[in-house]
Amino acid sequence: MNSRARLVIVLLCTNLGACASLATNEANDGDPLEPLNRKIFAFNSVIDRAVIEPAARGYRALLPQFVRDRVRSIIDNLNEPLIFANNLLQLRIEAAGTTLGRFVTNSTVGLAGMFDQATAGGLLKQSGDFGQTLYKWGAGDGPYLVLPLLGPSNVRDGIGLGVDSILYPAGTIGSADNQRIFRITSTATDGIDLRERNIESLRAVEENSIDFYAALRNIVRQRRAAVLNEARKTEAIDDLIDPAPPRRN
Repeated sequence: MNSRARLVIVLLCTNLGACASLATNEANDGDPLEPLNRKIFAFNSVIDRAVIEPAARGYRALLPQFVRDRVRSIIDNLNEPLIFANNLLQLRIEAAGTTLGRFVTNSTVGLAGMFDQATAGGLLKQSGDFGQTLYKWGAGDGPYLVLPLLGPSNVRDGIGLGVDSILYPAGTIGSADNQRIFRITSTATDGIDLRERNIESLRAVEENSIDFYAALRNIVRQRRAAVLNEARKTEAIDDLIDPAPPRRN
């Protein structure tokens, strides 16, 4: 799954705060659906505390850090082709080249993605998802949404997440049954791994905020703004080739 998908899965752990009136919500920039969002937030909290967090703690207890790091590297490497495609759609040519180099390097020298040799070689991980692509094409956020089981998002990024999930390259290989099994397995593993890596950080946010819902909403928006800002870094194709020599009269 892409980075956006992993982020919303990480933020499954939620808590029900007091519901405000719709008029107050409309004054809350970008969250006119707050009463509904808080109810979904509470539902996600129940699922997280009953299933996802215990699974993440069991995952941590069962597998040593070294093995968990290899799992994370493989998942990240499988996502590189999708990032590459979105880099191209955003005309981020340099980023696309870096992403392609990362995928080739980590798939070979990195032993099928188990080791991130690309970063060690100076090829840093790039952002790239279809929600970000829609943003580059001029689509606005739309209302803030908390999606069942997927957590914080908005209309544009929710659509982007759906497109990325359908086009996930590693989930289009083999028979329909194998594709379905792989998608479910990879998504579950990705979510549990990300949840394990954020057990303490999410707990700290919850314990140190008066309103956990509002605190996470602000964190999500700030982090997403940083990712969307990457889409603005478009290299003009003409700038990537040597300019023609000046013409003589």
